[in-house]
Amino acid sequence: MTSSLVTDFEHGISAIDAQFHRPNRAAIHLLVEKGMAALIDTGTSFSIPGVVESLQQKNIKTKNVAYIILTHIHLDHAGGASECMRHFPNAKLVVHPRGASHMINPARLIAGAMSVYGEAEFKRVYGEIHPIDADRIIEAPDESRIDLNGRSLLFLDTPGHARHHNCIYDEQSQSFFTGDTFGVSYRELDVNGLEFVFPTTTPVQFDPDAAHASIDRIMQFQPRHAYLTHYSRIGNLIHHAKNMHNLIDAHVDIAQQAKASGEERQTIISTALQALLLQKISQHGCQLPQVDIINLLRSDIKLNTQGLIHWLDQPTERFKRL
Repeated sequence: MTSSLVTDFEHGISAIDAQFHRPNRAAIHLLVEKGMAALIDTGTSFSIPGVVESLQQKNIKTKNVAYIILTHIHLDHAGGASECMRHFPNAKLVVHPRGASHMINPARLIAGAMSVYGEAEFKRVYGEIHPIDADRIIEAPDESRIDLNGRSLLFLDTPGHARHHNCIYDEQSQSFFTGDTFGVSYRELDVNGLEFVFPTTTPVQFDPDAAHASIDRIMQFQPRHAYLTHYSRIGNLIHHAKNMHNLIDAHVDIAQQAKASGEERQTIISTALQALLLQKISQHGCQLPQVDIINLLRSDIKLNTQGLIHWLDQPTERFKRL
């Protein structure tokens, strides 16, 4: 089944478009095993009607959604969690231990986002976020597992983008659901079946050393595919892991070079990131007009810039990967 919202893959895996700002920007991944279902990441509260519709089209009953799994609690991944729990009465929410308290009491999460966006824009983008009962939450520490109707899902603590980030290894498909740990890859940039992947250094917990280590840990499993929230399945993972390491270091270099620039850091970093990504995408062979690429990446460049500035302002000493 492929509709405007759903793309199906093998092993009972589907990507449901979260309809976050534009098509094909954020995916909610659906796993179905012998009639039972799990959702990995939720988009925002505005994404959930599309999820419900997609499940209805697949004849999956709401009572058969066993798990709502969050890779991490950034609101483009977890903003729809409370709405999911309302629609799927038997579901348990599975989340990193560092994120669980924020799902039980999302006040700080909401306040932090409102401080960035303002109340009106926050509600326009993310809608309503409500507390989730603690007894419906399962904390998933490193190397824990859950069972989806006989299908084993392994959780790995994978910081770098966020300290509350899990990647989920699905043994049946030999693939990872990587949230933001393995970067961002938009299908518009694919060239002859080869994807373009780049890091996300979104505020406020970017840690390049941890990011490198998490990529290496994922690759130890020799996975066939990675299912990224932004956007869905990629292959060619040996190639992409190498490029991700290089691009993380390039992001760090740009930030360090801008460190002494005071109030001009934002402009310097943003300009340099845009130039870096345009160069790499051109080398990748993408034929999209440059203006289209800039429009596609504008939000990511802005967020990556903010994340690098926050990283620079942290008191701990920073080291490049040897």
